[in-house]
Amino acid sequence: MTDQQLFDSADPHESGEPGPGSPGGAGRRLIVEADGGSRGNPGHAGYGALVRDAESGRILVEKAAYIGKASNNVAEYSGLVAGLELAREINPRAIVHVKMDSKLVVEQMSGRWKIKHADMRVLADQARKVLAPQQVSYEWIPRERNRDADRLSNEAMDAGMAGVDWEPRNGRAADRQTDPATAVTRGTEAPVAETAAGQPQRTAAGLHHLEVWTADLAGAQASLGWLLERLGLSQRDSWTGGASYGSDTFYIVLESGPDVAAGGHVRRRPGVNHLAFRAGSRADVDLLARRAASHGWSLLFADRHPFAGGADHYAAYLENAEGFEVELVAD
Repeated sequence: MTDQQLFDSADPHESGEPGPGSPGGAGRRLIVEADGGSRGNPGHAGYGALVRDAESGRILVEKAAYIGKASNNVAEYSGLVAGLELAREINPRAIVHVKMDSKLVVEQMSGRWKIKHADMRVLADQARKVLAPQQVSYEWIPRERNRDADRLSNEAMDAGMAGVDWEPRNGRAADRQTDPATAVTRGTEAPVAETAAGQPQRTAAGLHHLEVWTADLAGAQASLGWLLERLGLSQRDSWTGGASYGSDTFYIVLESGPDVAAGGHVRRRPGVNHLAFRAGSRADVDLLARRAASHGWSLLFADRHPFAGGADHYAAYLENAEGFEVELVAD
């Protein structure tokens, strides 16, 4: 399917979850997170929506779509409708808690604010018809807690403006937990074998985490942090002087402080030269590289792009203002 990605089994017996017709199906708790955006307001618009299991926090399905020229509010309402429809597909009798960073939509759908705009009234009525009102509750959350839906809506706008369909990244977010680490960690878990005595033994090393020291934390978060989130490594923690992106399996730390030596980063000096990430299809690489230009990245080796790494290696090499280099590799 081109406009949504499922992360659990379609067979309720296979997944271990009760189906809507089973005794345990009624009352299953689901969380919908939705967002929408418009570049120009009105302008190029898109939405993103996902459904989590309320107990585990695991994302069950996510969806994004470009909707053409529309206002930000219409895009947000469109995301709400899409999220409720996804929840209904999972279980039409579920108890659904909607989380959005749009105060307008949350207050209007909760009945506390009037809906004056005709287009929004139509979408609000559509949302109320998806599930019975008594099944649905609403909560406003700050934007930083709505990162996954925000990411999806931006991906939809990027795709629409590039004239391509939004496509989910295979496996992205499967088994993602409530505060958003991701499953984009292919190759980071080492296989486990047994010794002759039957004891477990690691047969290969696996990365646990990487630390990137920076003299400009805010700048690194705006460029490298932004890119990590676009690649599926969501921010998992932050503190004075640092932030981490990823999951319990693998994460990347951006850190600054008095221990960082003066002089800046020079990738040509001995040490780590750059980080390389799997970034999806060739179209995904192209789209992300174009968008990265608005977030502090410049294209390296432009005269040989996208084959700077060789005729059979499709990739974009990017550098930010601090001199950090990343490579976005196509599958």
